[in-house]
Amino acid sequence: QVQLVESGGGSVQAGGSLRLSCAASGRTGSRYWMAWFRQAPGKEREGVAGIYNDGSTAYVESVKGRFTITKDNADNSLYLQMNSLKPEDTAMYYCAAETRRYYGSDSWSFGPRYNFWGQGTQVTVSS
Repeated sequence: QVQLVESGGGSVQAGGSLRLSCAASGRTGSRYWMAWFRQAPGKEREGVAGIYNDGSTAYVESVKGRFTITKDNADNSLYLQMNSLKPEDTAMYYCAAETRRYYGSDSWSFGPRYNFWGQGTQVTVSS
């Protein structure tokens, strides 16, 4: 089992910044993709940013240039630096990990790829 615990959410004004953290514990073992997803009320869950075990990254178009995903293998942590936040970034943000190879899709943002999820941290951006 792997436990993922997010932190760092909060309320900010548009243009502000937040840094989300995700601490992984348990049988972390091999991890392929790790990612941040978000879900706003009434909307589908959306992949925000992903990072592969070789360090390569991917982002949804709407956050490119504003968000940066990083990881620290030494302490099993995943981060999401969010700058120039917009009201449309308001959502619950979830950390997700793929610990067994998933062959059902090539897309990093395909939710079923990930077999472990955190409980989420709320991000609210006011205009």
